[in-house]
Amino acid sequence: MQCPDCQSTHIRKNGKRKGKQNHICVNCGRQFIDNYAPPQGYSEEVKRECLKMYVNGMGFRAIERVKGVHHTTVIYWVKQVGLLLPDAYAPDTVPEVGELDELETFVGSKKPKSGCGQPSITSRPESEDG
Repeated sequence: MQCPDCQSTHIRKNGKRKGKQNHICVNCGRQFIDNYAPPQGYSEEVKRECLKMYVNGMGFRAIERVKGVHHTTVIYWVKQVGLLLPDAYAPDTVPEVGELDELETFVGSKKPKSGCGQPSITSRPESEDG
């Protein structure tokens, strides 16, 4: 076994990390694991299927439940693909008629009528009859 930095063979064991034997080079002090393999990642087919599910209207967490891929990973893939898409073009003419959904929006600020947003209760004067 050799040190990855100085190629020295003067190496000692140096405990364990995450269940794997850790080594240290006596010459340069570099710590390393003997057989290090980086994480495998997902195949292109799984990425393609997840992106297809997203494009067809499935939510990120639903994709996570079905495919077992974390939702933030799917979000990252969507952002990567989004960077590859061309920019939206600027139309030559602005349409004269637009279509709006029935969604109501409130522009401005709502002010409560009094107190904690509840109308104040005023008492009626008692009658003198009694």
